[in-house]
Amino acid sequence: MSLLRRHWVLLVCLGLGALLLLRGLGHSGLVDETPPLFAASARAMAETGDWLTPRVNGLPRYDKPPLVYWLMGLGYLLPGQSSWNPLGTWAAGLPSALATIAVMVTLAATLQRWPQAGLRRGSLASQLVALGAALAYALSPLNLVWGRLPVSDALFSALVSISLLLFWQAQARRQSDSQRGWRGWWCGWLVLGLAVLAKGPVAVVLVGLSLLAFALSQGELGTQLRGLRAGPGLALTAAVALPWYLAELLVEGRPYWNSFFGYHNLQRFTAVVNDHLQPWWFFGPILVAASLPVTPLLLLGLGRALKGGARPPDQSLGRLAACWLLVVLAFFTTAATKLPSYWIPATPAAGLLIALAAQHPAQRPARLAWGLSLALAAGIALALALSPLWFGIVSDPEMPTLAADVLASGSLQRAALCWGLAALLPLLLMLLPNLLPKLLPPESGGPGRLLALQLPLVGFALLALQPAWTLGDRLRALPVRQMAAAAVQHRRPDESLAMVGILKPSLHYYSRRVVLYEGNEPTDLANLADRLQRERRRGQTPSPASQQPTVLVVIDARTAALPHWQGLAPTTLAQAGLYRLWRLERSALERRAAQLAQGGIRPRWQEPRPERY
Repeated sequence: MSLLRRHWVLLVCLGLGALLLLRGLGHSGLVDETPPLFAASARAMAETGDWLTPRVNGLPRYDKPPLVYWLMGLGYLLPGQSSWNPLGTWAAGLPSALATIAVMVTLAATLQRWPQAGLRRGSLASQLVALGAALAYALSPLNLVWGRLPVSDALFSALVSISLLLFWQAQARRQSDSQRGWRGWWCGWLVLGLAVLAKGPVAVVLVGLSLLAFALSQGELGTQLRGLRAGPGLALTAAVALPWYLAELLVEGRPYWNSFFGYHNLQRFTAVVNDHLQPWWFFGPILVAASLPVTPLLLLGLGRALKGGARPPDQSLGRLAACWLLVVLAFFTTAATKLPSYWIPATPAAGLLIALAAQHPAQRPARLAWGLSLALAAGIALALALSPLWFGIVSDPEMPTLAADVLASGSLQRAALCWGLAALLPLLLMLLPNLLPKLLPPESGGPGRLLALQLPLVGFALLALQPAWTLGDRLRALPVRQMAAAAVQHRRPDESLAMVGILKPSLHYYSRRVVLYEGNEPTDLANLADRLQRERRRGQTPSPASQQPTVLVVIDARTAALPHWQGLAPTTLAQAGLYRLWRLERSALERRAAQLAQGGIRPRWQEPRPERY
């Protein structure tokens, strides 16, 4: 029983993490466009036994290192996939979910072992602060979404975060003699090596800059370098990460070097790729939105952490979190390519700062931050309650009935109730100070308020967000799965499969066939006709129209109505949502391509395309 009392917070974190991230994970399919590429690559590893190079749709996939593919692939090795993993999301999404839960537990364990701001270890207040930090991290909208997606962001962010927390733990327990390194100094370097295997050398940059900023703010750069044994530590990180990189370079050579290091690392930082052009202040609104409704508490915690001089080693966690968050902000603000998911490595630091800011609610700045946080929660609740008046303006061409279906589902009403409770319950604790001592010790008031706000938001995730996710899957992704099933049913031996217009990699994942993807421009039609004759990749053999006279084409209604796709006399084999499955005579396709060529439109598919799949 004593063991249970000591670790109840960690058990609660595991339980809440499972509800938020594992519940219903396999009930919806893969979300286009990126997750099916990860999932298909991992499944191909498991099925072919080639664990070195990720491959998707017959081509090598160089964009990310292999760790996330390896972890997904282990799930695909388990037997009985058709019964427990029919949509592919359990095996593919599990690494992201478990990584997010691991950060929750690590945050809570760190604050349990080293309470901050004078709280006594083992007290109820310190336990509530630990739980509040874990929930502040997990309830970030970014983590509620990316923590369930089969991509590398959640895993990478988790490994970077755990590495930083392990480094801090080593210096928090340090002894006066650091010449041989602090106890546990090697743990952070080991996890950092795994982070490099998850997304690349950017892990070393983020962790290194965060530790450097922290050491300088504490005025002990030399002490930190000696205690953490930077030289042997980096050697350990390299020993974990470099073998795969060297093997991949040896096998794949220059194409891998140019794609991974040149395009996906250097070019993403120095130039805009995939049209992800954003203003320099892009991460300001992301910072605000990622911590709603307690962003005012985050800003308060950030200001407090940066105020004053050096902190005692075991009381400097807030200072580390502030340096960590600001490094992520500065680094990705500097990068030319900006995406919301780039903020995920900062969300554990934000969770720490929010929980630490909630410890002292009686101070005037804290009262103001709490008032603004509750006002934000109430404003969101009011907007959701009034959703029948405005949600009808929401429109998505791929989901034409989205607004009506969401309103009919009741998700917005349940969301309004949960957000209303998130504003009301902490307010009651603030307005009834005589009630609070009967429920909690005085020092637990702030952490108790934070938990009173967070628990209704757990309900929001379970009762509104997850059902809305399932509804979105039915409206947006189910038609693609139906097209994949129809393509498998109608496909003739050696008949090629193509998708034009709206491009969904999940068609490849669910059909288990190579899919030739092209857009909706006239050039794309010319590309398709030429690729059928000339392109060779694993699972796709070029052939003349005389040898293979037809091709299956999945096309959306808008693309099918374009002039260059009209008059080809296709046979419609199936229809689902916006999509049609055509059987098209290749001779008709080639005649149309020849007509386009007379107007100067020629195939361009052989030009370099870094994001090709």
